[in-house]
Amino acid sequence: MFDPVKVGFGEWMGAFYASLAPTTKPMTEFIQRGFGKSVQWAASSSVDAAEEMLASWQRNDTDSATTKPAKLPVIICAMARDYTPTGRDFTRQIADSMEVIIPGDTKERAFGLRTISGDIRCQVVIFSAEEPTARSIAAQFCLFLDAIPNRRFHSDWTFAGVTTQWPVQIESPDSPVVSVQTGLKNVVILAVDLTLKAEIPLYDAPGTGNPNNDSLGVPGTDDPAGYMKVVEVNIEKMDAAL
Repeated sequence: MFDPVKVGFGEWMGAFYASLAPTTKPMTEFIQRGFGKSVQWAASSSVDAAEEMLASWQRNDTDSATTKPAKLPVIICAMARDYTPTGRDFTRQIADSMEVIIPGDTKERAFGLRTISGDIRCQVVIFSAEEPTARSIAAQFCLFLDAIPNRRFHSDWTFAGVTTQWPVQIESPDSPVVSVQTGLKNVVILAVDLTLKAEIPLYDAPGTGNPNNDSLGVPGTDDPAGYMKVVEVNIEKMDAAL
């Protein structure tokens, strides 16, 4: 259910990567290598486990070539398995289904909508063979966070053939960069913890056999029927009761 948030975060990281200015020789190679070979996702179980992240990167054959030491620097991201509802001082969830027409739906069907507002913990970990490069990437990441447009991104959700964008906000741009101490030699590891405040839609439509549908789609498919809508109300004159 959270995959669109993960995709949106990946695109956001791509924007950061594109903004990097090379300040060291290893950074020049890092930028020229390309986003797909420089920024990777780790399994959610790898959060707070930097050595597992690096091990997964070392097993990844990015060049489809003969085995050789994994290239550094590299940025590895992970999304934690835990989940916390967003505090009510920030927003409110829509717990009771309400009828909506999705913008862009040419059939103008009425669907039910609830929304989940959740805090998702992510970790961005920078690995480098030397300190100047790791610090430069970390400092530029903090600078990227400080730009107001970069404090949020969107995730794309598709229902009934219509894609809508829903907001994801970075909880705080003042995220400290923490040095991670491990038993690894000649590797500098810096980590940044982020909390994503995501709004996630849950749509519903009449199921198969439900007579309360508008026949504008097929229940149970990717092109479902919507709920019946009131299109006309007639009021007849009535004599007041004595």
